[in-house]
Amino acid sequence: MRSGADRSLAERKRQLVADELRDAALMLLATKGFDVVTVDDIVAAAGMSRRTFFRYYASKEDVVVRFLADTSGDIISELAARPPAEPPSVALRHALWVPLAACNDHPEHSERARVVVRLILDTPALHARWLERQIQWRAELAAELADRCGLDPDTDPYPRMAAGMALLALDTVLQQWQPGDDERHLATLTDRAIAIVAPALDAPAVSPAAD
Repeated sequence: MRSGADRSLAERKRQLVADELRDAALMLLATKGFDVVTVDDIVAAAGMSRRTFFRYYASKEDVVVRFLADTSGDIISELAARPPAEPPSVALRHALWVPLAACNDHPEHSERARVVVRLILDTPALHARWLERQIQWRAELAAELADRCGLDPDTDPYPRMAAGMALLALDTVLQQWQPGDDERHLATLTDRAIAIVAPALDAPAVSPAAD
């Protein structure tokens, strides 16, 4: 039986392989286009075999879907970690910024990340998966917001509507992300998008006026 340390090492190795395949795939998809790139191209760029690729991903589309899943996990985790007393708009601003900041952690990553985003938004098959993923994100965000605000997500409209507004803000930022935009400009776009919906995000306790 393997020890916990052995299992942890094996898991880290598997994650490294998955990350290398993902990075190779996203680079090729971003530069050559989704329809042109094949699994053979990806494994050649990563220096691995087709068998290894299919051990980690079901298809080249699955690489992008998993990338989106990781993004949603980062957003939910950051929102859950924000101080309970923080206004929802501020907490959501920090949560949405986590994946955007990751795109700018190295100068060479920013433009590649932007191109990958445009690939997702402009490729019908990938955009459909993006919208599908957002449905799940909205449910997860709504549940976290309901918990933070002490609301019932099944009876109170605020959590789902607030989650939808937050994701619309993120989608707007990504749509407006232009070539050459640096981290500061991306932050400005994010601040502006959140500022527009902040009054609604920060009013979870407001009830309709009594008749």
